[in-house]
This record gives sequence, structure tokens and C-alpha cells, in this order.
Amino acid sequence: MASTISVGTSSPPVAKNLNGWTYVGLRPVTNLKVNNVRFPVKRPTSMVIQASNEKEGSVKSSGLSIEECEAAVVAGNPPSAPPVPPKSVSPAGTPVVSSLPLARRPRRNRKSAVLRASFQETQLSPANFVLPLFIHEGEEDTPIGAMPGCYRLGWRHGLLEEVYKARDVGVNSVVLFPKIPDALKTPTGDEAYNDNGLVPRTIRLLKDKYPDLAIYTDVALDPYSSDGHDGIVREDGVILNDETVYQLCKQAVSQAGAGADVVSPSDMMDGRVGAIREALDAEGFQHVSIMSYTAKYASAFYGPFREALDSQPRSGDKKTYQMNPANYREALVESHEDEAEGADILLVKPALPYLDVIRLLRDQSSLPIAAYQVSGEYSMIKAGGVLKMIDEEKVMMESLMCIRRAGADVILTYFALQAARSLCGVKN
Repeated sequence: MASTISVGTSSPPVAKNLNGWTYVGLRPVTNLKVNNVRFPVKRPTSMVIQASNEKEGSVKSSGLSIEECEAAVVAGNPPSAPPVPPKSVSPAGTPVVSSLPLARRPRRNRKSAVLRASFQETQLSPANFVLPLFIHEGEEDTPIGAMPGCYRLGWRHGLLEEVYKARDVGVNSVVLFPKIPDALKTPTGDEAYNDNGLVPRTIRLLKDKYPDLAIYTDVALDPYSSDGHDGIVREDGVILNDETVYQLCKQAVSQAGAGADVVSPSDMMDGRVGAIREALDAEGFQHVSIMSYTAKYASAFYGPFREALDSQPRSGDKKTYQMNPANYREALVESHEDEAEGADILLVKPALPYLDVIRLLRDQSSLPIAAYQVSGEYSMIKAGGVLKMIDEEKVMMESLMCIRRAGADVILTYFALQAARSLCGVKN
């Protein structure tokens, strides 16, 4: 880009910018003062600064002073300007009607991209995302058939690469879900609190590589249970509450000891938040947060996730501890209990089919609200995109914006990396 300065003989100094508009009023120095001695400097009577090689256009300086320009306007001789744009013509056949007597027309605030951006109420950024990551003991990354684009990642290899890619576009929070070898699964899920188990090892590795990474963990027995349930199953099929909570406390302490920032009980046992808080504090982990799965519904949207972890219940279902999808007010009961017991974050799962519940908790609690856009939501959008039935990118971004609009501060989503790239203008 070239820059030129020229000095002429007309009176007012003039500057010309990139858009071709002319500004009058630059004041050149007339006296130079050095060590209290004044040196007269010959005043240039005009100065044109051109910031590029572009042509100056048809507008040229008239050489009039400011006072002369003002006088011309007062006398009714304003300078020429582009004409008033003509009114657009409606298509043939448009009915001729009188304007509606509307005092307010909301469309006025939507008439241009600039105005729409100015008045946008909900903002979405990579900082709002938590990326769920599936890990396993192997070194190879294994694709998950029901979740296109998702893998069981080798904890020492593919995991680190995936986290690097996420951080590169501003996603600095992850939540870990382990695929545990069947040989380590037991009815009581004791592997859940093995300090050298897959999750604690992975936390230590990630914290060593990325100290400022925010690591969320899942606190539940289903990945470790030979029965596939979130709690201990009695021989008659009843899920034991208090005995399960005892195991969950040990699991949370083990994860905190490895360096977890946020432990996330997803089991829906009664009283587990208070018990975990007490257990963490007793071991000196007062700084570790609890994100409670407050309103976790017994949903059909979890199917692909259970394939990813091979954690399908061996018998029965999870309806005696997860919430009934028909219930709304019950979410308030759960949220009040969790908040009273010391939860730091309240989570709703699934997200998109339960936007009303997200809004309910947002309005009723001052705590941060999280929402989990679950595997079924993800896979449906992916499938619709592959079949060209929807625009995957636009539906993805709209769904995430809607979850934010409903009141979620953070969103656990398998789209985290893809959406962050979109927000950063990086091609997926």
C-alpha cells in the first residue's frame, strides 16, 4: 500500500481516507520550539494525504475555508451529494393498501445484518462447550458406528491429539467417559475407585500435558458394573441407593486426587451430592466442584452412548432412578435438594427435548446451568446431514444456540470441536 503526501497552495489542509471521503482541518505546525527557542516553519497551505494507490474519485477540494463552507450552506447552497435513492417497486399484482397504524414494528430492528448482530440477545462461543471424550486402554482410535465422527480414543495417543485440536479453537473443557474391559467389571463396580484405573491415569496425563485444561469426570457405576446399571443391583433387581452412594464417594475422591476439576455424579441416587461433598472436603478437596446431573431423564436418546461404552443394562431399565420424561415439576424437587447439598452446577440431560426444564432451572436457581446435548441428538443431526435432508452445519449451530437461549451456561456436546471451528471461521 503506497502513501503519498503532497503540499499545494490552496488554503485549508485536506486529508483523504480510503473510502474517498475528504476531511478538512488538519493543522500543520507553524512554529517549532526547541529549548525555548522558536523556529518559524513555513506553513503549507494545503495537504492531501492519500493512503493507497486508489484513484481519488470525482470529489475534489473546493479550497473553501470552514467558514465559507458553512456560509454556503446557510445561504441555501449546500454542496452536492448523491441523490435520494428511489423507492423500490413492488411486484405486479401487489395490493394497494393503507399503512397499518402500528406504533411499533419489531421488524425495524431486523432489517439489516448489522442491526441483527447489534441486538442479538444470546451469544455462543467455544468457551460455552464441554467436549465429551470416550477413552479406552488401546492405542488405536476405534470409530463408534452410531456416532459418526466420534471415536473411542487411545488414552495416551489419540486423546492428546483430540484435546490439542479442541484447545486450538478455544474449547478448553472436556469430560471423560471410559470403556472399561469386561474382565474388570463387577457387581459392585470396585474398579471405579482404582487410583491407577483408566480415568485417574488419563486425568494425570492430561494435567501433565495441559495444566490449565478443565477436566470434568463422570461419577457413576455403569461403566464399571457387570450389570450395566448406575448403582449396585440387588438380586431382585432393586438398585441399592445408600450402598451405591458409598461407592460413588470413593470414586469421586479418587478422581479428585488425580486432578479432576469437576466431578459429575450422573447416577441420580438420592443424597449423593451431599455425601460426595462431605467426602471431598474430608480429604482436602474443597476446591473440587460438583456438577450434579440434577434432571437426568430416562430417555431413549441415550442409545448411541451406550454403544460407545458397552454399558447397556443387562436386565431391566433405569426408570427407578432416572426421571420420567413426562415430569416437569419434579425437576424442581431434584434441583432444590442438590443445591442444598452443595452442588456447584446443575445439569439437565438430554438438552434439546428438555429446553423447558433448562429454562425452569435457570429461572429458579442462581447456580450455573449445564445441559447435555446427548448422543441421540448428535446422531440424528449427523444422519439428517448425510441424507441431505437438513443442512447439518446450520442445524447444529441453531440447536446449540437454542440450548444457550433456554438458559444453559455450558453445553456438553459432541459437536464442540466442529461448532467451535465454525465459530472461529475454520473450515470443518
